[in-house]
Amino acid sequence: PYVVTENCIKCKYQDCVEVCPVDCFYEGENFLVINPDECIDCGVCNPECPAEAIAGKWLEINRKFADLWPNITRKGPALADADDWKDKPDKTGLLSENPGKGTVCH
Repeated sequence: PYVVTENCIKCKYQDCVEVCPVDCFYEGENFLVINPDECIDCGVCNPECPAEAIAGKWLEINRKFADLWPNITRKGPALADADDWKDKPDKTGLLSENPGKGTVCH
């Protein structure tokens, strides 16, 4: 399954959410995750991510937080300083475990 990697930390672009046919993205305070049990491996999210943060790694982190964070079904705003963080390496230590606000369209 596809999962979100550390490139998303402190960026949280949400272009990927808009194209996901199964709404398997979950929102943390400064990071998104894909629930690997819900992902159908269609891959449409991968090219949409400006931070190139979607890949086949980070499976356990995505699984853990998909169970804890709110599901999001529509695109919300990226973090205010996302462009400053987009290409910075080694952001794993900055991952917040706090949930995001969630953006659900009914």
